Amino acid sequence: MVRTVLASLVSALLPILAPAAGAQDYPTRPIRLVVPFAPGGGTDINSRILAEPLGKALGQTVVVDNRPGASSIIGTDIVSKATPDGYTLLMNTISMAINTAVYRKLPFDVRRDLAPISLVSDQPNIVVAHPTLPAKTLQEFATLARSQPGKLTFGTPGPGTGIHLASELLLMKINAELVHVPYKGTGPALTALLGNQISVYVSTFASALPHVKAGRLRAYAVTTAKRAAPLPDVPTAGEAGVPDYVYATWYGLLAPAGTPRRIVDKLNQATVAALHSPELRKVFATQGLNPTPSTPAQFTSYLRSEVKKWTGVVRTAKIEQQ
Repeated sequence: MVRTVLASLVSALLPILAPAAGAQDYPTRPIRLVVPFAPGGGTDINSRILAEPLGKALGQTVVVDNRPGASSIIGTDIVSKATPDGYTLLMNTISMAINTAVYRKLPFDVRRDLAPISLVSDQPNIVVAHPTLPAKTLQEFATLARSQPGKLTFGTPGPGTGIHLASELLLMKINAELVHVPYKGTGPALTALLGNQISVYVSTFASALPHVKAGRLRAYAVTTAKRAAPLPDVPTAGEAGVPDYVYATWYGLLAPAGTPRRIVDKLNQATVAALHSPELRKVFATQGLNPTPSTPAQFTSYLRSEVKKWTGVVRTAKIEQQ
């Protein structure tokens, strides 16, 4: 009778004890890092740079698995529904917050179905104009735009994209009305700007950099809180007279919701250690990336604030949800 009772107790405790033991031993096999974009983009670059030092810190191989499609929704959905055991992770970007703001319905809730581990990096964007535009600074541009409502134009890589929302936020901050001209990507939009077909563009940094250095485009400001090393003379938006305007293309590491806390903490410690290594920082610098290690709580708070921020922009700018 006593043996039967003890056996029953052990059986009942096994499901409780197993996850704790698993978390303590973790990891015992390779880890899959899902990238919800095609190879070669910023998220993929972050993942491949981080994968090796992260794997060394954890004692296991981290395998990058590109699952592109639907503005990162497909890959994110895969991870949100994966077993929460620490063996399927997600590297995602600001697109998570943008998608939550722009789409009426998603197959997941980024605030409920994912467990933030750490922010990884951010990258500035840059406000650029054709050099023939009379305004030589961002403040002068704001004054010019307010004096000619509805006459100047801004390009975007498409409606509802991050750059579209960032452009609308900038116009709100400077209290100006410009005509939106959407293109099918940053390449065509920059080509239009170089041809003086639009007035201004909030560009990805790497895409605009060679044109700024060659004098083909005028740089008004970078959109991060700090200046960009490759263009040290270009002010931040705050320095250029537009306080509280920040649009950083950020990247972060997440796991499925329900992943044991010990595993999340172990992944965080390994990620933070990797992001502090001089070797990784040197490689990040060549890509224009700023390492931004954080705690899980800090990343959680930041993600929620980004969703709130961009949802507000969509509503105020009356951008049609998809």
